[in-house]
Amino acid sequence: MNWADFSDAVFNFTNYGELLPLFRDTLLAGAILGLVGGLVGTFVMMRDLAFAVHGIAELSFAGAAFALLIGVDVIFGSLVGSIAAALLLGVMGVRAREKNSVIGVIMPFGLGLGILFLSLYDGRSANKFGLLTGQIVSVDSTQLSVLAGTALVVVAGLALIWRPLTFASADPDIAAARGVPVRTLSLAFMFLLGIAVALSIQVVGSLLVLALLITPAAAALQVTAAPRMVVLLSVAFAMISTVGGIMLALGGSIPISPYVTTLSFVIYLVCRVAGSWRRRRGWSARPSLAAS
Repeated sequence: MNWADFSDAVFNFTNYGELLPLFRDTLLAGAILGLVGGLVGTFVMMRDLAFAVHGIAELSFAGAAFALLIGVDVIFGSLVGSIAAALLLGVMGVRAREKNSVIGVIMPFGLGLGILFLSLYDGRSANKFGLLTGQIVSVDSTQLSVLAGTALVVVAGLALIWRPLTFASADPDIAAARGVPVRTLSLAFMFLLGIAVALSIQVVGSLLVLALLITPAAAALQVTAAPRMVVLLSVAFAMISTVGGIMLALGGSIPISPYVTTLSFVIYLVCRVAGSWRRRRGWSARPSLAAS
């Protein structure tokens, strides 16, 4: 492939103005997923669950692949797989050491199941590829309503447990000593995380889900010490990555996920440089989120 072919595949904005209005629902869906990813990602970073996200994504992939094989809704299968993995981790992985070992067992098991189900599937190869790299290309009003309703469950759930979850995440021992139901909060958050992973897989696929649930929050933590600003920046970065990635992908012929992950990575690099500059000047860029 020469440079001209490569540039056409990646950035081809011929008739872009006509395409953009046709994908309004897709852009709204991306914004909703960015909101969910940014909010959930804040607690993922606080609770050191980056590895867990990847483990949940593998079982979400297995659930989606099984749904594809038997001919049911792929999103439903992805949700079932994600929630099952998240609750399993919440029940079994109480301590950090146990949690990491459980995740290490779940990840290859889920990936192996997903590969098995896809190998048995005789349908279009694009459907298989979409589970790994994302497939949110055209969203109709019904799908958008389902997505918005599911995202509302996550946002409302987080709002309900936000303060005690923040306390339990920052210092679980002291929170437990003061009567905060740490274990119940952990299970509740893992349930919400499972839903968020399943939703995010629609954009970036099971292999790249960290770009929505980890990178925006990690970038925000580099540049601000204000707890509320961490949340706001995490959401902003996630929405820029998803909506911007979708808008760029409309002008190309490759999956959405490379655009989303690249934007997310660039944002992180910029924040990393800005954070290093702040630290050299003696400012603290790592917030104490318990203060929120």
